[in-house]
Amino acid sequence: MQEELIAIKGVNDGLLISLSTTENWQSVTDQLAARIDEQAEFYAGANITVELGERPVPKYELSSLRALLERRGLKLSLVRSESDTTQKSAESLEVPIENHVDVAAPQQTVRETAPVTSEERGTHGVLFRRTLRSGRTIHNDGHVIVFGDVNPGAKVIAGGDIVVWGKLRGYVHAGANGNESAIVCALEMSPSQLRIADFVVRSPAGKRKKIMPEVALVRDNQIIVEARD
Repeated sequence: MQEELIAIKGVNDGLLISLSTTENWQSVTDQLAARIDEQAEFYAGANITVELGERPVPKYELSSLRALLERRGLKLSLVRSESDTTQKSAESLEVPIENHVDVAAPQQTVRETAPVTSEERGTHGVLFRRTLRSGRTIHNDGHVIVFGDVNPGAKVIAGGDIVVWGKLRGYVHAGANGNESAIVCALEMSPSQLRIADFVVRSPAGKRKKIMPEVALVRDNQIIVEARD
């Protein structure tokens, strides 16, 4: 079994990619490229934070990593590192740099305050507490909750469910990893395009007579939208 050299997690409106600190750099970046290419649509347009730990990454290696991401439509927006070499490389390439922090922290949205039974155990996700404007994208392997609107031109892509506590008018893709049991919920459901796994539906043209909370789900190999009182 091939060793996993990378870990990818959803954080806020982007992705956190943690790279091996000991393995050959070419092997690490090759596996990263293959991982992204396997689910190109899921990763497309994401802002990327790269966690490099204590690994010293010279300028030419960091530059090649940035180019690898840019060729796939991704932006290297932040580098986390404890290495002086890596920090200097990032500075010379004008990439924002941050000293190492616990990689689990950005993903932790709600902390458990009491033990729970196995029946009550939830699934990880992220909470986005503002309106998602045109041109912005949220990616997460788990669930995504937007406490605000998703405007036209904005995207939400999740491996799990998507809940919009507001108006959904942009692009959403729930169950992006192939999960056909995923759902999309919104107080006002008018997406430019809605996808669940490989199923796709668009909102009908024209104004709707009645606006109410709705949930979209897959049933009988098609997406249906049901009202929720």
